[in-house]
Parts: sequence; C-alpha cells; structure tokens
Amino acid sequence: MDWIQITNNAEFAALAQACGVGRIMVDLERLGKQARQGGLGTFISDHRPEDIARVRAAVPKADLIVRINPLHAGSGDEIGQAIAAGANTLMLPMFEQPDALQAFLRHIAGRARGIALLETRAALESLPAWATLPGLDEIYVGLNDLHRQLGARFMFEPLGSGVVDRVAQAAHAAGKRFGFGGIARLDEGLLPGRVVLAEHLRLGSSSVILSRTFNREMVEGVHKPGHAQAGLAWQGVYRCEIARLRHATQVLATRTPDEVESDRLLARDLIAKAAAILGESAPSAAQPTHASAA
Repeated sequence: MDWIQITNNAEFAALAQACGVGRIMVDLERLGKQARQGGLGTFISDHRPEDIARVRAAVPKADLIVRINPLHAGSGDEIGQAIAAGANTLMLPMFEQPDALQAFLRHIAGRARGIALLETRAALESLPAWATLPGLDEIYVGLNDLHRQLGARFMFEPLGSGVVDRVAQAAHAAGKRFGFGGIARLDEGLLPGRVVLAEHLRLGSSSVILSRTFNREMVEGVHKPGHAQAGLAWQGVYRCEIARLRHATQVLATRTPDEVESDRLLARDLIAKAAAILGESAPSAAQPTHASAA
C-alpha cells in the first residue's frame, strides 16, 4: 500500500516522506468545488501552482501527484506547468465521459502518469468505455462526490453496496492501479480506519489518501496561539500513526479467506448503521466524516 498525503507544506511533505509515505499530493482543484462541497466540512484546497516546485524540492524521492482542475480551456497549460515544476503524476477530477479523459491524456502526452478520479455517476456508468484507455495508469474512486451523486447519505455507502468492488474489478482487468476514498486513523472515524484498511487489502487497492486526522496536531499547533509545544509534538504523533498503519497492513495481509469475508461483512454492517444514523440526524444527503479526503 502507498499512502497519499495531501499538503503544500514542504516541511510536512519531507516528514511524510521520511515516515514512509510514498506519494505526496498538491491539490490545485478549485473550479466548481466550492459550489459542490462548500459548507459540508470537506477540504477546499488553497494550494497554488507555485507550491509544486517547493514540494518537489522537499521530496525528491516521492511520487508527486498534482490534482488539476476539471478539464477546461486552460488545462493544457495547467498540465504542462505542473509537469515542468516536477509532477510525476496528474489526477483529473470530475470528468463524466471518456472524451474528457482522452483529452487529459493527450495533454500529458506520456510525460507523466495519469490518474482518473472517478467521482461522477456518468463516469461510473461509462467505466467500461474508458478503463482500458492507453496512457491511463490508475483509477481512483473519490467517494466524497460520488456518494452524493448516487444519492447516498454516508461517504462509504458505495463501498458497502458493491460499487467500489465493481470499479476495482474493472481496474484490475485493465491492468491499472486502483485506490479509493480516504482513511482515518486506525481507531477513529464513523467507519474506523482499521476497517477501511481491511477493505483496501481485500480489493487489491494500491493506495489511499490519508485523512486530515493524521496531521490535526500540526494544524492545531501551528494555527492556535499559545500552542507552541503542540506544534513541536505533532511530528512524533504523525510518525506513530503512520507506523501503526503500516503494522496493521502487515497483520491484515495474513488473514485467511474466512477472516477476509468476515471483515467484509463487518464493514458492510458498520456502513449501513452509519448511514442510518446520518439519515436520522440531518436532512442533508451528505455528511462529512473523519475519512473525508477525496
């Protein structure tokens, strides 16, 4: 498993790389995101194109992913600038049809790897038409937007219903890397990180985005007056949580087929319960969780 840390902070990116986080993401997606996710407690990025080169200098060995904006008139320039600044991999969000993904891959022109971020109903329905596209390296399911498009109440409902299984099967059949959603700390979240991790291993996922809970001490220490000591302590907490995640991965990889199935059923039951609770507690169809990341 590769962990993905979203950050434009060069110091934090360097720490993550030192802890064994193999992929760092600079998130440039802004177009349309406020309208879709504003007020839902999800992450609206303030990253800028100039952050790419600074982060690249800090993490020379990491796979530097840049999530660009949805396809638009300036996509060619945006992609070219990201690659020139050091991006190894580019991620296209919010596409619907194969032609948008094809245009994205043409702009890359083999200069970097390409990730399709599947987060719309239309992209899900057209999956067989684009999963095998030449030049596409990875399919990643973005659950924040996808679950809303599918009318679900809880971010992980597409996992419980088998939608993510279907995407995983298509990705593996096409020889593409696969990942989905975000993961909280092992014992936190409406769907605990340990349960999410077990599902990643069951589905043959190769990467997952670390949720903001992994670096919340950094945010609290840096931005709250009088919290200098907390600002120093967060590095140790982060190292510990990443080490725990790595150890849990090793343990879960030794499960028997019966244990894997038992964990799948547990995940399905917990997802159903969380969805029911969210449905009773709020009228909106979407509620953020500690694992919100994609």
